[in-house]
Amino acid sequence: MKIRTGDTVKVIAGKDKGKTGTVLRTVVEANQVIVEGLNVSKRHQKAKRKGSAGQIIEKSMPIDASNVALMEGDKAVRVGYQMQDGKKVRVARPSGKKI
Repeated sequence: MKIRTGDTVKVIAGKDKGKTGTVLRTVVEANQVIVEGLNVSKRHQKAKRKGSAGQIIEKSMPIDASNVALMEGDKAVRVGYQMQDGKKVRVARPSGKKI
């Protein structure tokens, strides 16, 4: 997966199209990412202790990695790989700059 935790991404498809956010977590097995504040749904949570009330929480749900693009400055770019000094590094496809 070319997107990692901490990357700033832009959603290019779906209900949050055009919005940007930071990747909180990646789910490699399912090729999905969880982006902070995007694809939010409401979940009912049971009371944790007797006597306390349950609540409705807003939770960021996973988005398929193909529906997000990495941001370089203010522009969404595709990601490629190059070998530099014997290490594999991510590079922005249009500019060739190291990410």
